[in-house]
Amino acid sequence: MKRFIQTIRNIYKIEDLRKRITYTIGIVLLYRLGSYVVLPGVDPNQLANLQNQTSSGLLGLLNMFSGGAFSNASIFALGIMPYISASIVVQLLGMAIPYFQKLQKEGESGRKKINQITRYLTVLITGFQAPGYIANLISQLPAQAITPFDPAVTSPSTFFWVSSVVILISGTLFVMWLGERITDKGIGNGISLIIMIGIIARLPFALFGELISRMEQKGGGLVIFIVELAVLVGVILISILLVQGTRKIPVQYAKRIVGNKQYGGVRQYIPLKVNAAGVMPIIFAQAIMFLPLTLAGFASSESLSGFAAAFTNIHGFWYNFVFALMIIIFTYFYTAITINPNQMAEDMKKNNGFIPGVKPGKRTAEFIDQVMSRITLPGSLFLAFVAIMPALVSQIGITAQFAQFYGGTSLLILVGVVLDTLQQIESHLLMRHYDGLTKSGRIKGRSSMNMG
Repeated sequence: MKRFIQTIRNIYKIEDLRKRITYTIGIVLLYRLGSYVVLPGVDPNQLANLQNQTSSGLLGLLNMFSGGAFSNASIFALGIMPYISASIVVQLLGMAIPYFQKLQKEGESGRKKINQITRYLTVLITGFQAPGYIANLISQLPAQAITPFDPAVTSPSTFFWVSSVVILISGTLFVMWLGERITDKGIGNGISLIIMIGIIARLPFALFGELISRMEQKGGGLVIFIVELAVLVGVILISILLVQGTRKIPVQYAKRIVGNKQYGGVRQYIPLKVNAAGVMPIIFAQAIMFLPLTLAGFASSESLSGFAAAFTNIHGFWYNFVFALMIIIFTYFYTAITINPNQMAEDMKKNNGFIPGVKPGKRTAEFIDQVMSRITLPGSLFLAFVAIMPALVSQIGITAQFAQFYGGTSLLILVGVVLDTLQQIESHLLMRHYDGLTKSGRIKGRSSMNMG
C-alpha cells in the first residue's frame, strides 16, 4: 500500500503524465455519458423489451462491448465494432492486394492513407448495420414509443429512419475519434480503452446478478459465490501469464574494437512472446462472429433458424468451434505481422550478433521462425480455450452475464489493455528516474490493439 501511494505521488509530480491521465479520464467520462443519450424520437422508458433481448446470448455480448449503449438505444449503440470490422478488411486486403502492400511500405504517408480508407469503410459498414439495428429496435418497442412529432404516431416516419441512420454513423465515427484522441494525447491505446471501459461498465451488473441468482434462484448461497470469485481470480492470473509469457533466445555479440573502445563480447536474450499477437486475434474473431447477427438485422437468436441460429448461439458447439478455430488462425496471422524473423536476423548480423550454434543470416531467420511456430501453437490453443470458457462455465449454472468474465473476449481484453496501459505509465515513471509500479520495475505489456 505504501508503494502504491508513493507511485500515485510520483505520477502527480510528472506534469505531462498527470495531464495525459486526466485527459484520458475526461474522454472516457464523455464516452460513458454518450452511451446514455437515447436516439431522438425514442422513449427511453419503453426499452424494457430491448434490454431483455440483450441480457444474454450474442446480443448480450455485443451490448457489453458497447458498454450498454446497444440496449439503451443510444447514439453510440453500434460502438466501435464497425471500425474494428473495417480494420479487419483493410489488413486482410494488405495480404492480397499489391496496392495495399505498397501503402504499408510507404511509412507515415502510407499509414495515413490506410487510416483514411479504414474510416471510409467504417462509414459503409455502419451504414449497413444501422438499418438492421433500427429495424430490430422498432420490433422491440411498443408503437407509442417512437414519437418524433406526435404521441399518436403508430409507425416510424421516413425522417426517423434517415435521421437515426445518420446519428448512428456519426456516433460510431465520434467514438472512433475519441479513441484516437486518447492515443494521441492521453495514456494507452484509445480504441482498446474504449472497448475495455464498456466491458468494465457491465461487470458490476454481472456480479450483482450472479449474487442474487445464488442467493435466491440457483442456490448455493454466499459460499458458492465466493468460490466462483476465487476461480475467476485464478483465470485472471492464468490470462496474465498467457499475455506475459516469453521464450528467450540467447544472442552472443562478438567483440568489436573501434578506436580505443571495445564493443560487444556479451550475451543477451531476445524474448519471444508465447502470444505475440496479444488480444487482437480474439477481437477480430469476435467481430467476424457478429456477422451472422448483423446480416439477420440484429434479430434475437430465438427468432432465427438453421445456419444463423447455430452461429448466434454463443453456448452452442458450432459457434465455439468456429470461434476457437478463427482465434488460432488469427494468432498465427498476427504473429507473422508482428514478428519479422528476416529483419531480426539482419539486425543481429549488422551488430555482430549470432545465436550460438546457428549460422548468421538465412539460417538464423529460419531458426527464429521455427521457434515462433512452436511457441505460437500452444499459445494459440490456450488463447482459444480461454476464449470459449464462458460457454463451458455456463453449463454449470453460472449466469450468462457473469460467465462472460470467465475468460472469453472480455477477460482477455481487460487483462491485455490494463497491462499495456500500466506499462506505458511505468515507462513515463522510469524515464524520469522514479520507481516503477512493481518492485522489478518491469510490467510486460504491448500495444496489441493498434488498428492502423
